[in-house]
Amino acid sequence: MSDHRPDPRRWQVLILLSAAFFMTILDSTILLTALPSIEAGLGVSGAAVSWTVTGYGLAFSGLLLCCGRLADVFGRKRVFLAGMVLRVLSALLCGLAPSVEYLIAARALQGVSAAIIAPAALSLLMTAFPDGPERNRALGIWGGLGGVGATSGLLLGGVITDVLGWQWVFLINVPVGLAVLTIGGALLRETRAAGRGRLNAAGALTVTAALVLLVYTIIELPARGWTGATAVALGSSLALFAAFWLIETRSVAPLVPARLLRSRSLVGGNAVILAAGMAVDGMLITLTGYVQQAMGWSALRFGLVAAVMTVASVVGGLSSQRAALGFGVRRVAMVGAALLVVGCLLLTQVSAAGSVGLLLVGQLIFGVGMGGTFVCAQIAALSGAKEADSGLAAGVVDTSFSMGTALGIAICTGVAAAVGRLNKPDGLGVADGLGIAGLVDGHRAAFGTAGLLALLGLVAALWLLPRDSARPPRDSAERDAEPTAPACR
Repeated sequence: MSDHRPDPRRWQVLILLSAAFFMTILDSTILLTALPSIEAGLGVSGAAVSWTVTGYGLAFSGLLLCCGRLADVFGRKRVFLAGMVLRVLSALLCGLAPSVEYLIAARALQGVSAAIIAPAALSLLMTAFPDGPERNRALGIWGGLGGVGATSGLLLGGVITDVLGWQWVFLINVPVGLAVLTIGGALLRETRAAGRGRLNAAGALTVTAALVLLVYTIIELPARGWTGATAVALGSSLALFAAFWLIETRSVAPLVPARLLRSRSLVGGNAVILAAGMAVDGMLITLTGYVQQAMGWSALRFGLVAAVMTVASVVGGLSSQRAALGFGVRRVAMVGAALLVVGCLLLTQVSAAGSVGLLLVGQLIFGVGMGGTFVCAQIAALSGAKEADSGLAAGVVDTSFSMGTALGIAICTGVAAAVGRLNKPDGLGVADGLGIAGLVDGHRAAFGTAGLLALLGLVAALWLLPRDSARPPRDSAERDAEPTAPACR
């Protein structure tokens, strides 16, 4: 497909890919509210069942970069459909798992399927929509769905578990996946990078192992601290990253071509996504802990209140892509990051008594900022990416977000626990008044930390995003008339 010729069925393609992406994002949060039911149903402790979350995260984060390049080399439609087949199979295995060991293995397989689907779907979107206003609108919808999927999981997980049982948290993927497979086979066009018939296997294996070990260290560090295991994992990860760099410099077909790293727009966009990912998931995990531990809310009640943030993120995503056309991606990304900071600062004022009004206002502001920041950062990171590199560019974006979420959760939970222990006198439980006060102080500090992480996103947008990103590409019709017009970098 030409870089400048839009797919006539591109909006139908967007709907299909959005459904697949929505389910992928939903899977990362929908399980959280079902964990107590899984513990009771399988007769396991929290430490064992937590690996259903960790295993998924390790597989997903570690394979995104490799799978993005796989889509470029072997065909984006082919890879996407293969990922959907694996998604259906893994969902079925999760729902029918007779023990926690089977469930952990099936969840890891589900993480692999998500790593295959996410960059392939985004690269298919990029090839369906030429670089310009229409792609920006599509990315606005895409980014809004990401916010909906992340927050809807908290609500849907509780409803599905209460009504149908925890197994259906997984089995719901089966009919959706089969529908996507059926429609996708007929609707999607096959695209691949011309002249890229092989994959740098050594680089792919090395960077995958490095990312898995890094994410493992990030996940385990808050609970374990600096132990021999975490130190070895981190050291091994750094050594593997160094080996990956050496392999790439000597490869005739590098996994990550140097030209991508020379794009200021790509580097800046991914830096903003990394920082925003830390702030968003750091805030969400802190908010979840505050309302359930300090305020005693059920997961279902919290999900209903979190709907405010869901709607706000959609509004922020859709409006920001329009605003970027007039004011520039860089400026709108800065406004979005600033709203993330303001939302977190408001939430630092929470109290043990709780304030629904404060929570709603904080989530409203944060949600608008979340949608705006991610959409503009995605536009910047993917702007001007050649069709040959669209899968890899999408994989880099997804990896940046995944690493940001892992870091944000680790940092903010670590801060909340440390401040909570510091402010809770010995012998007092959380049910005691002073114990609750210490718990709330910990969450306040974590909200403030999330605000600082969002501030890093604001700084990244200011210093790293190119100023000429304020001039988005013209409409595709204009660019078709002048095919030699340079892409926005």
